Parts: sequence; structure tokens; C-alpha cells
Amino acid sequence: MFARDLSFLEEEHICPHCKGKMSCCEAPAIHVGDGLGWGSDVLFICLNDACSLFLNGWDQIENQYGHHASYRYMELPGTKESNVMMVGNKDAFKASVIDPEALRNQNERYRKQKKAIEDLKTCVEDDNLEPVMTLLLDESASKEIRKKAIDLLPKLGNLDCIDPIRNHEFRDKSFEQTTNLIIQALLKKNYSKECPFCMEIVKATAKKCKHCKENLN
Repeated sequence: MFARDLSFLEEEHICPHCKGKMSCCEAPAIHVGDGLGWGSDVLFICLNDACSLFLNGWDQIENQYGHHASYRYMELPGTKESNVMMVGNKDAFKASVIDPEALRNQNERYRKQKKAIEDLKTCVEDDNLEPVMTLLLDESASKEIRKKAIDLLPKLGNLDCIDPIRNHEFRDKSFEQTTNLIIQALLKKNYSKECPFCMEIVKATAKKCKHCKENLN
């Protein structure tokens, strides 16, 4: 996972062939023309099926190369450097159109993850549970860094970790099993227990839950 410069999301590119607004798309890994990269991981592509370049391209390629294909006009972000891309059907690149909101959310998650990893170094001395929980509950974080976060839960000894963990669905069930054992140890250390009816935390010696009023005998 890595941060990206998202300034290209503010750009607007207009196709000179149809005057339509071009779509921002993820670039294909390989340049179909020469096997090299495009020089950018995103491209602005005209996906207008009524574009004259696209409409006329079918006959042009059929007559020149004998292939069933056409062209899409494209430009690189940050410039007006342009090219044409050969496509085999009208749906090519439409599935690679970038969702700006999803990309911004991805970047924000990366920034939070990066800060949490840095704060993990001093979270015990700072009595700071937040970076541990941020990484533990982030399914995109690496398994190694999430294990480091789990190992710090007993050292922090903070019962505030229990509710978020109970409400999280771990894809890796080994994390769920490990955190369950840690929760039991934390509860015992703090002379507490979970009410079996409402799952709220009460004193280990409680005979009646102060939250749901159920008898705990």
C-alpha cells in the first residue's frame, strides 16, 4: 500500500475529437505499442462511444491492418501529451475508470496506518491504545505489523480494547483466537468479567449485571 499524489483528480481533460470530458482511468501495465510503460499509472481517456475518432477507427484499422479494433484518444495527467490507444471493443477501459472518493479514502487509510505504525513505538509509555487498535482492526495492514499490535495489548492493559475487538470480524481467525485469549487475561487481571447476556464488563464478583440487570449467579 502506498500514498499517491492525487492532484490529477482535480484536472479536466477535453477530447479534441468530440469535445467530451475524458475519464480518468488506471493505466494498463504494458504499453501495447512498444511493451514499455506509459510513464504514468493513470491516464485520461475519451470513453465516448460517439467520438469521431472511435467511430471512424473501426474502418481505418480494418482496412489498414485487417483487425477488428478501433482507437481511443488519451492524454497523460499534468500535461497535454496525447496518444491514441487501440481497443478491441467499446467496453475496453470502462472498468478501469477511477472512483475519486475510493482513492481518497485509500490514501487517508494509508496515512492513518503510517502514523499508527510510528506511534506504536511509544504507545505503551504514552498509555495510548489508539495506534494498536488502528492497526489491529485494519484488514489491509500487514500480518506482521498486526501481530506487533496484538503483542502490545497485554502491556497496555486497557479494557477499552474489548468492545471494538468483539465487534470486528477478523478475516484471519488466528487473530480472533489470540485476541480472545488476551481479553480473558485482561479481564482476570482487572478482576472483571463480561456479562453473558449483554457482554458489558462488570466486576468479577458481581451477582447482578449493572447494565442489563440480569442475575449472574
